[in-house]
Amino acid sequence: MEAIRMGTQNGVIGTTAAWGRIEPAAIDIAIRRLQERKDDWALLPISEKIHHLEQMRVNVVRLAEQWVRRSVEMAGLAADSPWLGELWMGGPWALLWGIDRYRETLSALAAGTDPLRLTKGSRTTASGQLAVNVFPLHPVDHLLISGVRAEVWMEPDVTAQTLSDTVAGFYKQQQPQGKVTLVLAAGNVSSIAPMDVLHKLLAEGSVCLVKMNPVNDGVGPILEEIFAPLRAYGFVDFVYGGPDVGKYLTEHPSIDAIHMTGSIHTHDAIVFGGGAEGVERKSRNEPILGKPISSELGNVTPTIVVPGPWTEEDLRFQAEQIATQKLHNGGFNCVGAQVLVTSADWALTDKLLYHLRAVMRELPARHPYYPGAEERKAQAAGHPHSERLGDRPGDPVLITGLDPASEEAAFREEFFCTALAETRLPSAGPADFLRRAVVFCNERLWGTLAANIIIHPATLSQHRRAFEQALADLRYGSIAVNIWAGAGFLLAQTSWGGYPGHTLNNAGSGIGLVHNTFLFDRAQKSVVYGDFAPFPHNLRPRYLLHGERHILPKPPWFVTNRQGAATARQLFYYTADQEAWRLPGLFWHALRG
Repeated sequence: MEAIRMGTQNGVIGTTAAWGRIEPAAIDIAIRRLQERKDDWALLPISEKIHHLEQMRVNVVRLAEQWVRRSVEMAGLAADSPWLGELWMGGPWALLWGIDRYRETLSALAAGTDPLRLTKGSRTTASGQLAVNVFPLHPVDHLLISGVRAEVWMEPDVTAQTLSDTVAGFYKQQQPQGKVTLVLAAGNVSSIAPMDVLHKLLAEGSVCLVKMNPVNDGVGPILEEIFAPLRAYGFVDFVYGGPDVGKYLTEHPSIDAIHMTGSIHTHDAIVFGGGAEGVERKSRNEPILGKPISSELGNVTPTIVVPGPWTEEDLRFQAEQIATQKLHNGGFNCVGAQVLVTSADWALTDKLLYHLRAVMRELPARHPYYPGAEERKAQAAGHPHSERLGDRPGDPVLITGLDPASEEAAFREEFFCTALAETRLPSAGPADFLRRAVVFCNERLWGTLAANIIIHPATLSQHRRAFEQALADLRYGSIAVNIWAGAGFLLAQTSWGGYPGHTLNNAGSGIGLVHNTFLFDRAQKSVVYGDFAPFPHNLRPRYLLHGERHILPKPPWFVTNRQGAATARQLFYYTADQEAWRLPGLFWHALRG
């Protein structure tokens, strides 16, 4: 079935355009077909779902190069840009990885095996919760993403005895009913939409109508080809257009549910209506939306820097880590670092900021492709404590010395551009700092999607109890330790979404979660751990003594990685076929980053 495009495109499929008038009849036909097939999908045997995934996988590999080329055009990058690795990992690789992980879980279910047998067991956290080890699982995981591990933490009332009862609940229904979910796609990272669709299809048993975001709808025709096996049967379809199309779709009586990735303002307009009347309805908690909505709505993402015995080399590497957390994808990530939380009593805070400024100034210019980015950055640059780290469009703004007790806009509103703020907390050592940082992030910063922690391995060893308590107390859906929270998005085994508890009139970072390829029904948060020092520097005694025995050099997603594009491309193709002859080339590029 041909995807629906509003207006004309001069006969060219897949170009980005202003879509013109709505054609309700064409949309209605697509929705009617999905309604007709929704119960067929819900009742489809797992083996046939796996077959569809395998066909999709072939298409991802076949179309990967085209996907990246189209993404390059939309992001305004040069064909030889050093940041092509971001597009490989945030596009084809993320979807390929997600397909493989869902396929493993569904294969276990089809064989009558508990998917939990695929994990590496569980542990009890400082809060008494059950944390399931979901990465690494295979020998190749240790090889390709060495030193990284991940856990999914369950809701407090889930125990080791009841955990199996809270996995893959949809597939335990005797006669599941289908539904049609409208997926309002994000415009910043091209794998968000297809990964959201996979979750709705496979975890919730829902067919999907995808409304592409105009910012990156040029990728839409490629996604249509990837999903062709499902589109042919009427299980997935695509629609294009602007806000008028979105409004028509969200109000359509045959759309059973909505999932969106975007801003809290868009969410509230859908749920309560726009303008002053919508604000008033929200204050009375009187939604006009009469169907379920799930969402991922961004975050004011903190990076907590725990004081410790850092060397000059550590300061430089972690400055590159923080710069990556902020500037990856040009600053257009829902988990782009926004507030750097440092210690007012750490002698190295100013040195860290010195290195951070140096790293940010050294980076090549990047086109700010996302609408409104420079206007938002100009607002941040108007702060009396701000400094511009360059005069080119897309160059960063750094705001330092914010009062943690103030009502700063940086604490309440997502920048979604290349602006980064810093605030300092008084503390009496690392343990006290961790406690204060948790309270600050939970109570002063908007959102609950993700948080980053950077901590020296010696500090972590000495203050293990305080660190574990901080992980338990942070109210975020994803926590990244010595790694960027974007890794929690990429891994797919981890859950992705705001911390549980949000409501329609206080949606925060969103309601519900996606990814979560083990199909945990009661996941609370995920924690991803990296190592503090890159290979081979981690082989020095001060790191080895604290367990940093890995072979991961500077990660390919670092904005300072000179071989990020080549490494990410090689990683994709090795993930695709796992041919051993690819490894020397992959390692050659990785070690030169």
